[in-house]
Amino acid sequence: MNPLAIHQAMAKAIALAAEEHPHPNPRVGAVLLAPDGSELGAGAHVAPGTPHAERIALANAGALGDDVTLVVTLEPCDHTGRTPPCTDAIIEAGIARVVIGALDPDSKVSGAGVERLRNAGIDVEVVDAESALGRAAVDLDPGYFHHRRTGRPQVVLKLAATLDGQVAAADGSSRWITGPAIRHRVHEWRARCDAVLVGAGTLIADDPRLDVRLDGHTGHQPRPIVVAGARELPDDAAIWERNPLVLATRSIEIPTGDLEVVGGTGQQVDLASGFRRIGELGMLRVFVEGGATLAASLVSQGLVDIGFVHFGAKFGLGVGRSMFDGIFATMESAHDIRVVGAELVGGDLEIRWEPAR
Repeated sequence: MNPLAIHQAMAKAIALAAEEHPHPNPRVGAVLLAPDGSELGAGAHVAPGTPHAERIALANAGALGDDVTLVVTLEPCDHTGRTPPCTDAIIEAGIARVVIGALDPDSKVSGAGVERLRNAGIDVEVVDAESALGRAAVDLDPGYFHHRRTGRPQVVLKLAATLDGQVAAADGSSRWITGPAIRHRVHEWRARCDAVLVGAGTLIADDPRLDVRLDGHTGHQPRPIVVAGARELPDDAAIWERNPLVLATRSIEIPTGDLEVVGGTGQQVDLASGFRRIGELGMLRVFVEGGATLAASLVSQGLVDIGFVHFGAKFGLGVGRSMFDGIFATMESAHDIRVVGAELVGGDLEIRWEPAR
């Protein structure tokens, strides 16, 4: 098989999968190729309980000839969940060769799918994890890979501040520190995540909807999550229309949604336990738009996986609220990070960072 045809098929499978949001299942795309490299059928997994990408591609291809290659972004499953094993369908279809973008990190799958296919006499190739194509297969669904490795969702923290680090004015107002281009980018990030999380202070001060508002967007909407601690929340908040999840240290009354008492002390929710519970509920990537107190807690506890600071083209002149609540006593108490990107976006500055670990 022509390597270029394999590369193009994997790129298409990744693109097909990227359009869907099947969490807690992984995003997976698949393409079937004839011996001459022409496409026979393709598909992507859409939602839990629906056919997996391999079965959709087979259904779209119809009758197959000999020496057919299946190109799939993730290792086919070999266990029965809501749907039968994909390995069964591949073997029954008489597929000759399978090219896999990445091994599945889920302990129920990892390696078992490859072994089953090889034992059935199928030629199986796993793309080099360090190659551009291998990295692209993993980058297709970073929340899934992170959750299966760590047991908690991938946490993406966004902060907006003036150029001198103020996240709100002295009167508490924070709209709008950044311009429309940055705000558009924030909505794109919301669309990539399963949930958008804020603290009770942000909910009370800003009454955000925490939804995706992009022109033409009709797909996935993230679930709102509020870290309430022991605070009572306003009955008229906009998020009650959107079935929120509330994390608290004690039982509190909420108009609608789900309350999870995850422990902690007073107002301080046990965030590590909270995120584990969020992952158990099927939310594998969480976008955090909380204020200074929540941000400081997340960073100090090592719970941030990707961070963004959006610096608006403004000076607060040091009289507002700092980006983090906390005491920066000595240089030894500072938290090291790794800056991985900087970009001018519509006149504002975006800094992307990751933990230094």
